[in-house]
Order: sequence, then C-alpha cells, then structure tokens
Amino acid sequence: MSGMRTLLLASWLATVAATTVQAQPGAPQPPAFAKGDAAAGKVLADKDCVECHERRFGDADTIYSRADRKVRTPEQLLQQVRYCSAQIGSNYFPEEDEHVAAYLNLQYYKFKP
Repeated sequence: MSGMRTLLLASWLATVAATTVQAQPGAPQPPAFAKGDAAAGKVLADKDCVECHERRFGDADTIYSRADRKVRTPEQLLQQVRYCSAQIGSNYFPEEDEHVAAYLNLQYYKFKP
C-alpha cells in the first residue's frame, strides 16, 4: 500500500508541475500586456481557450507551438487573444485579455519586455 501511495503522490506532483506556470507570475512582460497577471490568465485560458483549441486542433498546445504560427510580436499576441475572446463570446474585460496574453507569453511565446 505504501508503494501505491508513493506512486499516486508522484503522479499528482507531476500533474501539478505540468500545469504550473513555468515562469514567475510577476515576471516583467512586454508593454502590450505589462499589467497582465499570468496566474489569472492561466485560469482563464484553462477555462475558455483549451476546450476550443482541442476541438479545432486536437491538442490545445498545438496552436502555440506550430512552425507556421502567425503571432510574432507581443502586440499580435494581445490582438489574437482579443479576437479569440470575441469569437467565443467570453466578454473578457481588457485587463483579462492582458492576463491571458501574459500567461501565454510566459508559457509559450517568451517575448521579452
């Protein structure tokens, strides 16, 4: 039984590590979304973005890592977040769009301030 608990704990820790924002949530962001809160953005992205991306692409992360991705600047990232937000009818406030962009930047894009 002890071995099973260890295995479950290891599995849970791996899951938590995989779903945690990789960079510091308060890390400096590009001016386009400098006031964004990456931790808040992760919550919104997990709630609204993942389902749509999985439905369209099979794997939610594919859109961010594909070789021909269209987003090449922080401004384009924020613009794309706003476009997607409008498409799914999320009715995000502008600061929520910035939160999502900040999270996506830390997790995938790595644009520097």
